[in-house]
Amino acid sequence: MPKLSLLQKYAKLAVVVGVNVQKDQLVVVRATPESKELTRLIVKEAYLAGAKKVITQWSDEEISRYAYDYQSIESLEEIPSYVIEQNRYYVDNGACFINVISPVIGVNQGVDASKMQKTLTASQKAVPFLREYTMGNKGQWTIVAAANPVWAEAVFPELKGDEALEALWTAILNACRVYEDSDPIENWNLHNAVLLKHNKVLNDLNFKELRFKNSVGTNLVVGLVDDHVWSGGGEKTTKGVYFNPNIPTEETFTMPHKFKTEGKVVATKPLNYQGTLIEDFYLVFKDGKVVEFDAKKERNTLEELLNTDENATRIGEIALISHDSPISNTNLLFLNTLYDENASCHMALGRAYPMNIKGGLDAKIEDLETRGYNKSLIHVDFMFGSKDMSIIGIKQDGSEVVVFKDGNFVI
Repeated sequence: MPKLSLLQKYAKLAVVVGVNVQKDQLVVVRATPESKELTRLIVKEAYLAGAKKVITQWSDEEISRYAYDYQSIESLEEIPSYVIEQNRYYVDNGACFINVISPVIGVNQGVDASKMQKTLTASQKAVPFLREYTMGNKGQWTIVAAANPVWAEAVFPELKGDEALEALWTAILNACRVYEDSDPIENWNLHNAVLLKHNKVLNDLNFKELRFKNSVGTNLVVGLVDDHVWSGGGEKTTKGVYFNPNIPTEETFTMPHKFKTEGKVVATKPLNYQGTLIEDFYLVFKDGKVVEFDAKKERNTLEELLNTDENATRIGEIALISHDSPISNTNLLFLNTLYDENASCHMALGRAYPMNIKGGLDAKIEDLETRGYNKSLIHVDFMFGSKDMSIIGIKQDGSEVVVFKDGNFVI
């Protein structure tokens, strides 16, 4: 474990920069047993920041695995009314959410993929208001991670036990700009300012589409919605509260048009989806929809993901990150989207963020759909960036701008 002083800094970062807890606000902390030390510190920091009440929800991935193994699909799809009422209580009371993840790599390897997907689909359908609350920035939310031995040895296979755990904690804290000799809150204020500059440059260019190409097989055109907005770093809720949904983050991202993605994209990192690693996969798009796909490992899981609903085969986010960036430069494969997506250009299958289109946060989802917004039960990021990625931006007048050369921003 890292020094207590470092964990305390990390916990305060999650509370103050992550969700920016407001006076007398309800705070919901979702955590796993593997993250208990960090979670306890986060709860305390939330109260010190002025939280009225902190509710902690624990979930255990290994216990969840037993449910997939032994329950019927009908039982898994049954969502108790108290779960719906509990989430409605959170939304109605203006809660902010801190998600403390600590993935047990491979815990669901070999599970019937259809069981996992049907369980997720039933859960999402039961509480659609919760997804609209968070993705619509009605309230603050953030995700942070805690190391555990299984994850550590997967990331550092040459190390064992405490040595691997210490190495992963160091990598996590460094990626989150948490150091012994500086204030991580100030570090993040400076970092957010840099990301805001990236957003402004891209917003001023107002591209019609982006063209991606690299040597591993990606040859893709992504059309953007009219009046798209590039975001990244800190965001504001509809009530004006500034927060950071992802710690760490290096991305600047916007909204693709749901019908305007064409060509092939090849993933350059595995996707850890519901505890299962999907590896060496590609997707082919036509008119914005996946029409062909394959994977060397866990193809069935990828297929179930794409079959979640009618718009799971379309994308709701495109994100740009230089190959020469802090997390990428660690040369680590974290086997977790929160970290790996911040080392690589990526896109998300499924739902888009309303904030990525002008007026989106105040509009009805139905109206946004007419503008190219993708509505889905899922939002799943996967990575396709590489050290030789080229990106050409096409402006509204048809002129071309080189955005990436050799994997990095040049604008």
